[in-house]
Order: sequence, then C-alpha cells, then structure tokens
Amino acid sequence: MAATKDSRPCSIADALAIVGEKYSLLVLREVCLGNGRFDQLVRNTGAPRDILSTRLRRLVEAGVLTKRLYSERPQRFEYLPTQAGLELEPVLMTLKEWGDRHLRKGVDLPMVVEHRCGEELVPVVTCRACGDPVRHEDLTARPQTPGWSVTGPSAA
Repeated sequence: MAATKDSRPCSIADALAIVGEKYSLLVLREVCLGNGRFDQLVRNTGAPRDILSTRLRRLVEAGVLTKRLYSERPQRFEYLPTQAGLELEPVLMTLKEWGDRHLRKGVDLPMVVEHRCGEELVPVVTCRACGDPVRHEDLTARPQTPGWSVTGPSAA
C-alpha cells in the first residue's frame, strides 16, 4: 500500500493506513485481551456499531484479525488476532507505557500488564543486533527510495 501522492514513501504511513483509523488499535487491544465478540468490542471501545463494523472488516481484509463463527443461529462471529495482529501487541504495550508515563502521571493506572516472570511489564525497544536500548541520538535514517533524502524529495 502506497502513501498519498507526493508524500514520503514510508512504512509508518502504510501501517497507519491499516491501524491508524479511530478505534482500530482499541479493537486490537480488546481482541488481544480475549474480547473478540462484537458486543464486547462495542462496549469496551466505545465505537459506534457502524464504525466498528467497518474497522473490523478492514482489519480482517488487511490480515490483522481473523473472523470465526461461534454461533449458527443466530449467526455470530468473534474476532481473533492473526500472527500479524499479535506482532502489533508490543506496539500496543509501548503506547500504553508512553501513556502511563506522560499522560497519567500521579494517577492510578487503568490497567497493569504483567509479564510471565510476574513483574509489571515495562517494554523497552532494543536493537536486535547489539541488544542496546533504542535512543533517538543513536539512530541514523538512511532513505532507500530513489529521489528522497532525510529532508525530503531530492532535486530532480
């Protein structure tokens, strides 16, 4: 999926085209928590039913969620994360940690997630090669798309 015309080619923009719509990440949060039935999703996300239907259809089409029949009469479905959906869970946990740290200072947290070790999860993004935590000052962007530099389109 390509970004809009004349904007920087970017995998972040491509990902946001799928999960950046209002309620999409909240739907994924709920499905990862095991709440994949439509009424649960309406209640727990606050999404209007018509919008939720559209988000669910889009997430299924994109391969982030899968739809499974759980009742024949009436016909009802539940949504489950695919492998691609599960790979977004660390992103959700990182967003949660950022919100806890920057938006809920001194306020009781609405949810704590525990790791299998029994401790509260505090996600840290690390470099796969060296294991060091990722810090802005340690990063260098190298645009790979012809005609683009870090500052924008190159002169033609």
